[in-house]
Amino acid sequence: MAVARRDLAAASVLFVVSGAAALVYQVAWQRLLALTTGVGVYSVAIITAAFMAGLGLGSHAGGVISARLTARRALAAFGLIELGVAAFAAVSVPLYYGVLYQRASALYDGLGRATVTHLLSLLPPTVLMGMSLPFLVRGLVRARAGAARTIGYLYGANALGAALGAFLTPWVLLRFLGVTGAVQAAAAGSALAGLGALLIARGALSAAAPGPSPDAPPAAEPPQPFRVWLLLYALSGFVALSLEMAWFRVLDVAAKGAAFTFGTLLAGYLVGLAAGTLAAARRAEALRRPLAVFLACQAGVVLSTLAAHAALAWLPAAWPGVEWLVAYGHRQYGVKMAPFEGWAFAGVYVLLPLVLFGPATFLMGFGFPVLQRATQSDPATSGRRVGILQAGNIAGCALGSLVTGLLLFDAVGTSGVFRMLAGVAAAVALVGARALRDRRFAGAAAALLLLAAAFPGNDRLWRRLHGAPPPEDSFVEENAASVTALTPQPGGYRLAVNGRHNSWLPFGWLHTIIGAMPAVAHPAPAEVAVIGLGSGDTAWAAGCRDTTRRVTVFEIASSQPRLLARVAGQPTMSRLHDFLRDPRVSIVGDDGRRRLQADGRTYDLIVNDSIDFDTSMVTHLQSVEYYRLVRSRLRPGGLFCALARTPRLRAAVQRVFPHTVYFREDLLLAGAEPIVIDREGWTARLRSPHVVEYLGRARMREVVAFVERAHYGRPLPPDADVNRDLEPKDEFFRP
Repeated sequence: MAVARRDLAAASVLFVVSGAAALVYQVAWQRLLALTTGVGVYSVAIITAAFMAGLGLGSHAGGVISARLTARRALAAFGLIELGVAAFAAVSVPLYYGVLYQRASALYDGLGRATVTHLLSLLPPTVLMGMSLPFLVRGLVRARAGAARTIGYLYGANALGAALGAFLTPWVLLRFLGVTGAVQAAAAGSALAGLGALLIARGALSAAAPGPSPDAPPAAEPPQPFRVWLLLYALSGFVALSLEMAWFRVLDVAAKGAAFTFGTLLAGYLVGLAAGTLAAARRAEALRRPLAVFLACQAGVVLSTLAAHAALAWLPAAWPGVEWLVAYGHRQYGVKMAPFEGWAFAGVYVLLPLVLFGPATFLMGFGFPVLQRATQSDPATSGRRVGILQAGNIAGCALGSLVTGLLLFDAVGTSGVFRMLAGVAAAVALVGARALRDRRFAGAAAALLLLAAAFPGNDRLWRRLHGAPPPEDSFVEENAASVTALTPQPGGYRLAVNGRHNSWLPFGWLHTIIGAMPAVAHPAPAEVAVIGLGSGDTAWAAGCRDTTRRVTVFEIASSQPRLLARVAGQPTMSRLHDFLRDPRVSIVGDDGRRRLQADGRTYDLIVNDSIDFDTSMVTHLQSVEYYRLVRSRLRPGGLFCALARTPRLRAAVQRVFPHTVYFREDLLLAGAEPIVIDREGWTARLRSPHVVEYLGRARMREVVAFVERAHYGRPLPPDADVNRDLEPKDEFFRP
């Protein structure tokens, strides 16, 4: 064998731990770095590209360096690399949060500076992580025969570890340990992997070269230059990342995403990848046509994806399974975590991903050992070739992330992304048909093009996932930031953002109160900021005073204004029409926290529109640190209004603002200066001709009823539990 079974088994266990730690780092570090540039699509794309750039550089460097080392030294180097990652991780939270975010935020001013800063700050750990596979391969591959099997087992083990890390991060680590505790746990895992590798290098591997082993059977197809395989694997990375982004967008809308959604779905993706890799590792050495098998895997990835998503959209709504999905699409919110809905969780988080991308991820993983079967020729250069191939694949992944996330979702939507990737896969299949003189690849190309032509458009795909409302009664808009939809309900529409209920039209009483209450409580609000657009109701009501010169709305789901404009001309939408045409209103498509931090502007009123506390990354807008930022952006006498649905949110507001007034248990007004409950004065402002004409008498009376309920908040207990940037408790339902 190429390596002793005992050594391979031990190294695989260590690589499982290493993969789990790497996924924890990626999720935690992205949360921290997003504080500097926001959680918008451009920020996430930059951070992801910077992370991948480091991995790619490390993979290439690790491949080059590993070729100069003996097997024992390469394995020892892998151990040192893991220890280096652990050491960096141990100081990463103070570095990324305490230094870069809290003290050096000016480094992120502007897209160019932010990109460079993200890249430089992520290079040390990601370069080290990228180097790990080439060194481990060089340390364990001892002969040509069996190389593909060994590399496949290692890669599969790492993918399984990554799946474990992806699942544990939201469900256990962030939930119970917070960001700092999660990173510390991962650092302990990296250190364990490093120490284990040093022990293996010291005592388990024989310094002597193993005896001769039989060569793999000769290939039955013309050998291809290494650069051809490098190009194919880079293209595979581009397709894989583009598909991953499209899959997760579809599933996020279907699941009506919560904070647990991304990690749970990513774990399923990685399990499929690992299963394919481990299955192929056992058979790779016997393959005589690796190019044909690899190209077949690439075509199958896209074919299975298109077929599954086309069936999702086109199958009759009354069919078993589809009927359940349509009914689920009608729900306002996703799976309940407390009490836990087991069957709904299984349907949305297990069965649906298995159908939509299970076969595709299996085929993605299957192709990796096949690639090694075709390219590995010498144990001394095994790490070098793996490193170069991985660098090419990661470069393709980074390009796919940037092109799809920043360009294609805006230009052609999710359906267009699937169609475009079908064209790419068809072109690759035609190349295979010519190079291998195999007509079956021409048939695969034809099938891909036919499926692309028959693939449903964006509207049909998204309507199915929103409960299949009639086309004439619903509206959908998609861009890089989000999928927003208006679906019919009695008397109007329900607004959903990425599948989750957000608001309703025509304007309702609750959001009118959230906006109007602080507007009449302030003596003369001139500058108003609203975090979250929703249906526009809150921001519209916040501008009810004639003293207000400007209302600035920050909304990260930047397709919402376009969606609202599509129904603003209807007879029942006169207030929405007036709001969208109000010259005082400015809608900024950006992360609200980032803009408050960067702009430095101050306001008389800042209103947090209703945001579900269990939405992914929402702690950025519901933490003590965020409320401190809000307080710093209020003018003297300024007021902050929020719908704070949990005790931790209310405690966090009171921790920052010494003066609070409650209108009901979860609706409060806060300020740095004393707030006098002036019911008569507030009611007089509500009954002024301008406000009555603006709000209407019915809405004015509803706000007056809330004025009567005003009372001061109770003193905050010294030990009251709160949400913090590094302790996202409500987001993950921590008991």
